[in-house]
Amino acid sequence: MRYAHIEKGIFRERPNRFVAQVEINGREHTVHVKNTGRCRELLIPGAKVLLEYHPDAAAQGRKTQYSLTGVYKGHLLINMDSQAPNTAAMEWLQNGGFQRETGMKPENIRREITFGQSRFDLAFTLKGKPAFMEVKGVTLEKDGVALFPDAPTERGVKHLKELAAAAEDGFLTFVLFVIQMKGVYEFRPNQEMHKAFADALAEAGAAGVKVLAYDCDVREDGFCIDRAVKCGF
Repeated sequence: MRYAHIEKGIFRERPNRFVAQVEINGREHTVHVKNTGRCRELLIPGAKVLLEYHPDAAAQGRKTQYSLTGVYKGHLLINMDSQAPNTAAMEWLQNGGFQRETGMKPENIRREITFGQSRFDLAFTLKGKPAFMEVKGVTLEKDGVALFPDAPTERGVKHLKELAAAAEDGFLTFVLFVIQMKGVYEFRPNQEMHKAFADALAEAGAAGVKVLAYDCDVREDGFCIDRAVKCGF
């Protein structure tokens, strides 16, 4: 997935989870943060950040002209746009990435599908069988290990339980952790932050949900899903 207009800035502060103050070309701007997670280890005063510029912001009724999409953690570039992983996953399914990894070609790929009382990020068919996939973006990294979540997520627990129930009903189910960076060797659920999510992930795996984790080829103007990462849970 690609952004049309990218500019660089310097992070100054984050008054709330929706906006940040960023210096762009010597002037401070209020920008939209496209990630409501804590991101405390990323958004540090002085950090170099990337911003999507919206030239038609006024016409669209936007309150800000910029959206914060990425940040440098030292030399490591991390995309932190929480909406982007779903787009990247859709492209991965459509462009043959999933098929190369599994040997199965997804067909009739759709987004935001309601099934019973559940709503899944992606739905498709594999060899004529219906399949559902939930997508989780991962931006937290510690010593080469990618961790999710970076804040408690009851919604995430609910999604895993819904996938597990669908798996037990005979559907093909997947949870895809899109690690929005390079340089990690393993993915793990963040037990310390939210044990209930880690437990729900283990239970989902035992119920038949396929747990996938992939790193990404991240560029300043976008990223794509790249290579599988070992899952430790």
